[in-house]
This record gives sequence, structure tokens and C-alpha cells, in this order.
Amino acid sequence: MTTNTGEQRNRQIAQSTIIVMVAFGIAKAISLAQTVIIVSVFGISREWDAFVAANSIPELIFTLIAGGALANAFIPVFSGFLARGERDRAWRMASQVINTIFTLSFIVSAFVFVFAPTLVREFIAPGFDEVATRQTIELMRILLLSTLIFSVSGIAMGILQSHNHFLLPALAPIMFDVGILFGAIFLIDPFGVNGIAMGAVLGAMMHFGIQVPGLIRYRATWTAELGLRDPELRRVIKLMLPRVAGLGVFSLNFLVMNNIASRLGTGSVSALSWGWRLMQIPETLIGTAMGTVIFPTLASMSELGDVEGKRNYMSGALRFIMIATIPSAVGLIMVGRPVLSLLEGQAFDASASALVFSTLRFFALGLVVHSALEVVARSFYADKDTYTPLWAALGGAAINLVLSFALSDVGRASAFGLYNDVALAFTALNFIPIGNVSGLALANTAGVAFEVVTLLWVLKRRWHSVNEDALSRTVVKTLVASLVMGLTIVIIQTLWQQMGLDSRGRIVTIGEVAIETGIGGLVFLGAAIALRMEEITILVNLIMRRTRQPVEVEVEAAV
Repeated sequence: MTTNTGEQRNRQIAQSTIIVMVAFGIAKAISLAQTVIIVSVFGISREWDAFVAANSIPELIFTLIAGGALANAFIPVFSGFLARGERDRAWRMASQVINTIFTLSFIVSAFVFVFAPTLVREFIAPGFDEVATRQTIELMRILLLSTLIFSVSGIAMGILQSHNHFLLPALAPIMFDVGILFGAIFLIDPFGVNGIAMGAVLGAMMHFGIQVPGLIRYRATWTAELGLRDPELRRVIKLMLPRVAGLGVFSLNFLVMNNIASRLGTGSVSALSWGWRLMQIPETLIGTAMGTVIFPTLASMSELGDVEGKRNYMSGALRFIMIATIPSAVGLIMVGRPVLSLLEGQAFDASASALVFSTLRFFALGLVVHSALEVVARSFYADKDTYTPLWAALGGAAINLVLSFALSDVGRASAFGLYNDVALAFTALNFIPIGNVSGLALANTAGVAFEVVTLLWVLKRRWHSVNEDALSRTVVKTLVASLVMGLTIVIIQTLWQQMGLDSRGRIVTIGEVAIETGIGGLVFLGAAIALRMEEITILVNLIMRRTRQPVEVEVEAAV
């Protein structure tokens, strides 16, 4: 790689990451508006428990059939046809994929529609009372419509991205959130929680509709054939199957967690959902954005056999994630309570607020490993290895399952004879939650941490190194800077309380959050500079288009 090529690639990665982060940020801002409205109406109630439980099956159908696994398999094959100028074969294969995926989604959705009562009562939420069960069934049947639309819209995104068109695919998730926001504002009053489900269906229609002009621009053609015997369609299916299994394991984890949470009392499923949603905001902006941008670079270097290049870019991306997610996790833990008070708008009582915050706290610990997994797993996909991440996911799921039972009251009725001894040992630590939904968040974090550590160990053996020395230095320095930031926030909170400003209304709370996050961020940046974290300077230079040749080698390692 020449200096100019390396510098151009680094700058493109940094700028593309910023663009994707901005798009994700807009979607998350709309999602936050949804959250404020929904929380103010439903809080952690039986109605929202029903919605969260109802959405689990439609979400699982999309994940397994038409989600990211399909995109990762479809795009390389479709792009290959375009690169060879075989447009007719490309559109024929795209039609076959659309028809097959839609047909399969329709069959599965129809089965779920018919047997929804049994699925809800026996598997999804056996702890719900009859009213919540009926509500869950009705919501699930509405949300299945959005699943059918996404089965086509997801492939449309892959088609446009194969043409190097990213604007409309980036706008599509925003349109989905706009639809849900519309439901939250206008449909809750006449339809209750069903209005949110109707908004999701509207958002799915807008998700597809915004991409139609792009399909027209590239002269998309459609033919009515399944092509089940076509070798190209079989190739796509073969590529996606291991990834589907991995995503299925992830989704089944949450089905189990919701099942357990439904037995822990009213509001537990909602608390699990709110904690996860809040953690997902920084995880999407940092981990998903970086993973999305770095994946094509890793894939191209894998094709070239450039192990050193893959190692440097993966390690650099991981270092960026560490310096972004570790302080974000500390910030969520330290500033989580006032942030929650802003979002819920007094919809929670003291016990509900404490339950959601406790769940958020343990999901915040998982922010680091969830974000790291976005890059580490893609390093294997770039090497066309979809089985190793699957085995790691199965191991993580086993840990999640065992700890979910061990850290909840459900474990008391389980067959684990050592439950009481383990529970007493955990309780003695005064940190490990026993008997409430926050234990499920900790179990999830532990499972994903196992995945990341396992995959990094395998990568180190395959690539002979993952630049672990540089990565370790970054983690240690980031932890130190984050702890300094956390101590600063504690001091600010103490002064805030001494002035009697900790319960003075929404405006004062906004000021508290702004001051704590603003000063905390500046303190982190100052500590990072004092600790000579070169990644900070390099990233700023890349974004500002002022990268100089003396730092070229460092740039390749840091980005």
C-alpha cells in the first residue's frame, strides 16, 4: 500500500464513519423522541410488557430470514454480476431472492398468526395474566405485517449498496423511526399501545418506499420465479446459513430473557427493554457505525491476502471503539439516573425508576463488548469464516442462559442444586444482582464478553498477532481517563445536591445532564491528552483532512 493510497483509505474510513454515525444519530434522536412519548404514556406497565413480548417473534422472523445475514450473502454475489457486466443475471438472481425470501416470510408469518395464542401462552410470556396475554397476541399479529414488508425492503438496501449508493439506505431506518414516532404522537390516543404497532407497520412501508426511487434509477427489473434450483440462489443461501444461525442464537437469548423476566413481576420485561434500548444508542453510533464502515476494507484485504493490513485496521478500529465506549459506559452509569428522569417524565415511581436504572447499569457494562463484537466478528466474515463466530455465539449463549437462571428468582425453582450457594456468594459481593431483571442484563454482558475474548484469541492465533500491546495500552489509558472523568462527575453531583438542585424540575435536570456530560467529556479529553493517547490526535487530523506523512504508520494502526 502506498502512502497516498493508505492516507486516502484512512481518511475515507474516518469520514465514512462520521457520515454513518450522523445518519444513525438522526435515527436515534427520533427514537429518543419516541421513547419520551411512550414512557410518559406507558412507563413500565403491562401494556408495554405486552408490546415488547409481542415484537420478539416478528423480530426473530426478520432476523433469521431477511436480516443482516441475507445482506452479507446477497451483496457479494449481486455485486459480482454487476462487476462482470451481467446485469440481466444480476436482476434475475435478485428477483429470485426477493420472491423466495418473501414467500418464506409469508409462510412463517401465517403460521405465527394462526398459532399466536399457543406461542404466547407457552413460550413467549407464560407469566402474563390473561389480559396481557390477549394484548400480546393482538399486537403480534399487527407487527407481522411489518415483517413481510421488511423481507423485501432489506433486499432493496442490498441492491442499492451494491451500486455504491448509500444515501437512500441510510435514510430508510430514519423513515422507519418516523413511522413509529407518528404512531406514538397520533395513534396512541385512539388505539392505545396498538397505535405503536400500527406506526411500526407505517414505518416499514416508508422504509421500503424511500428506496423505490433508487431502484427506478438503476432500472431494477423483477421476474416472477423462485429459482429454487438455480445454483446462484443456492450459493446465496449457503453463504447466509451460518450467519442466520448466529443471529438466531442472539435472538433466542432475548426470547429466554423475556421469558424469565415475565416471571419476575409486572414491569420487568419493560425494564429489560428500556435498559437495552438506552444502551443501544451509543452502541449503534460507535460499534455498528465502525463495523459497517470497516467491513469492506477488511474484506478487500482478505482477498489480497494482506494479513498485516487486516491486523492493523481491525486493531485500529477496536482501539477507536475502546476510547469511545469505555467513557460512554462510565457516563451511562454515572449520569443514568437524571437521563432516565428526563425520558420518563415522572411516568415511573421510585421503585420502577430504580429497576430501570439498575438494568441500564449492567447493560452499560456490555456497551464495550457489544461494540467490540461488531468489528471482531466481521474480521471472520471478511475471511469468509462464518462458523467460528457461530461457535463463539453458542458458548456465549450458554453462559447467558446459565447466569440468567442463576441471577433470577426463577433459578430457585430450577434443577441447579448449587443455586443457593452461588446466590449467597454473589450477594456477598454487593454488586451482583440477585432476584431481579438487572441480573439478566449482567448475564447478557457476560455472554457477549466471552464471545469477544474467544474470537480475539482465535484471531491472534490465525494472524499471529492482533497488535495486543497497542490495544492493551489503549484500554489501560482509556480506563484511567474514564475514571478521572467519573470522579469529576461524582464531585459535580455532590455539589449539585448540596445546593439543593437535584429535584428542581425538568429544566434543572437538563442543566445537570449538560454540565456533567460536558465537563466530564472535557476532563476525559484532557486526561487522554495528558496520557499521550495518540489515537485522539490522529482521529482529529483524519477528520479535519490534515493527516501528515510522519504519522502515516500510526494512522494505519489506529483506523
